[in-house]
Amino acid sequence: MTGLNGRQIINKYFKMTATFIGSKQLTIKDELKAISFSVLVQYPTYVPSKPTAFGPYIMDVSVNSDIADGNFSLIIISHGTGGSPMLYRTISLFLAKNGYVAAMIEHYGNNRLNNELEGKNENFVNRLRHITLTIDYLFSAKEFAKCLQNDNVAVIGHSIGANTALVLAGGEPISYSDYRRQFGQTIHMGEETYEMSFNIDNRIKAVVLFALTPGWFTGDNSLKNINIPVLIYNAEKDDYIPDKQVKSFLEIAKTNPLIDFKIVKDAGHFSFLSPFPVIIKDKVGLAARDPEGFNRENFHNLLQTEIYNFLNNRVIARR
Repeated sequence: MTGLNGRQIINKYFKMTATFIGSKQLTIKDELKAISFSVLVQYPTYVPSKPTAFGPYIMDVSVNSDIADGNFSLIIISHGTGGSPMLYRTISLFLAKNGYVAAMIEHYGNNRLNNELEGKNENFVNRLRHITLTIDYLFSAKEFAKCLQNDNVAVIGHSIGANTALVLAGGEPISYSDYRRQFGQTIHMGEETYEMSFNIDNRIKAVVLFALTPGWFTGDNSLKNINIPVLIYNAEKDDYIPDKQVKSFLEIAKTNPLIDFKIVKDAGHFSFLSPFPVIIKDKVGLAARDPEGFNRENFHNLLQTEIYNFLNNRVIARR
């Protein structure tokens, strides 16, 4: 037993399986921007969990527990504009329960509590940095680095979070002027946001996108540098994304076999958010509502399994 710590000895001789979900709240600093942002990390653990309140949301987790022994892939989750990490909690919990480390970012200046950067050029640049800084942090943090595959990351993004993830995967947006000429009014970004060049993060090996704004990626070169699997879910009844954008994107995307684009029947823009607790559903309003005939609970039960299968099939083995 020389060289093994107490937990490793127990795991080795009693063959413990990580069947619980750990949860840890982090604060990550962006020294360049002189800001900090929150990240909620969920992961496999041996420590029994219990129902725990996170505001109005209840999650069955073991707060601040040690991560289980293993070799896990990292999943970053990027919320939509003015959103919250908690809006994707069912996906995060499912992935953590099944052997991934899921990190849900609260984007500084573009979340439900502070949305001062919405529509500004700085916001999109910040969002890209939040993802890369979170990956950097977790790969260097003692408690996580030992259990993470540091070249094996996936990103899940919703709305502008989807745009962010696709850019990090190699997507090249068209210019602001080209977007306006083709599709009219823009959403979520300032005039110069997509006039800049962006760097690919080669640690990212797959992305899953909800409600991508596809019009931004309809240039001849928009998808040519994407060399990793991309799974996209857009809603059939999304009031924010015109059909014209989807059709234009699909013409470009059909030339890249790594891109799988799905239209979710009867879904709306917010149908990709985890179902809200009954006690706040009425207060939430639009984000809690779906088009007639759409069952969000049933959809998310299917969605989380599809994402898990996609990651298992398209990302390097987790252990």
